[in-house]
Amino acid sequence: MEQMLEDLKRIEAEAKSRFEQVGKQEELNELRVKYLGKKGELTAILKGMGKLSGEDRPKVGQIANEIRQSLEEVISAKTKELKEAALKRQIEEEKIDISLAGTKLEAGHIHPLTRIIDEIKEIFLGMGYEIGEGPEIENDYNNFEGLNLPKDHPARDMQDSFYITEDTLLRTHTSPMQVRTMAAKVPEYPVKVICPGRVFRRDDDATHSPMFHQVEGLVIDENISMADLKGTLLKVMKQLFGEDREIRLRPSYFPFTEPSTEVDVSCGICGGKGCRTCSDTGWLEILGAGMVHPNVLEMAGYDSSKLQGFAFGLGVERIAMLKYGIDDLRVFYDNDIRFLGEF
Repeated sequence: MEQMLEDLKRIEAEAKSRFEQVGKQEELNELRVKYLGKKGELTAILKGMGKLSGEDRPKVGQIANEIRQSLEEVISAKTKELKEAALKRQIEEEKIDISLAGTKLEAGHIHPLTRIIDEIKEIFLGMGYEIGEGPEIENDYNNFEGLNLPKDHPARDMQDSFYITEDTLLRTHTSPMQVRTMAAKVPEYPVKVICPGRVFRRDDDATHSPMFHQVEGLVIDENISMADLKGTLLKVMKQLFGEDREIRLRPSYFPFTEPSTEVDVSCGICGGKGCRTCSDTGWLEILGAGMVHPNVLEMAGYDSSKLQGFAFGLGVERIAMLKYGIDDLRVFYDNDIRFLGEF
């Protein structure tokens, strides 16, 4: 018995000393197996307890359990110490020097076309207009016939269209929204609405794109005249380009308006005196407009002898090019972040 107790004390002292000296978790695990495992040194000594007397066996067993518990506590404390040391090393190795310059994140920008559309919306909302939207795929009636353009009308050749079927096409202008708006509201009036959106034609060069944006405007009420049209457009142009701008109306032709007019805005570069930008005329063409044709009103169900209206179509790209001094329409769609950064 005395020899067994001495061996247990020796193992306890030796194990504690070696546990305290290890520097890695793997080494600690190996030592735990060496002293406390199923084939460890403590277990080997306890296997000899069968040779002890019945009186000595419980005493030796109690001491062995106390030694095992003591060693387990040392192992637990050492494990915690090693984990904390490993975490400290990881933090030191992975720390970030916040004194270094960070990576600059590129800020986004509102596209100039979106900016112009939003600006136009705000102007017309302030004048009591509604905002309407419609499909980009239209039927032939809404795109042409309902706008006083029957199937054999020569003015259809002015718009080279993308047809999907014989009766379906990508809308060539936002004017079909006139037909849709009147159909939805007839016989109610007044009607005051603008309809921004994309339109499609077979054009592609520095001043034309197969896809571009328009803002359609429509007003229907009693006693509407060209004076109302001019006053409205003058107010809009002044808010878009500046209070010093003026407009002029030139006779033109559109099948869905009568009379029809092209609208010019005074050149902001030369102040209307004439320069290269305005071809020495002092004016820049900006949009088309006119009084709603009586046939268009009648086809929609309105009494043209009682009601009148005016309509206009703003080219968003055209306005953006004039406002920001852009000379090539294609840059709007090149997806070049350097271009967007200018705005």
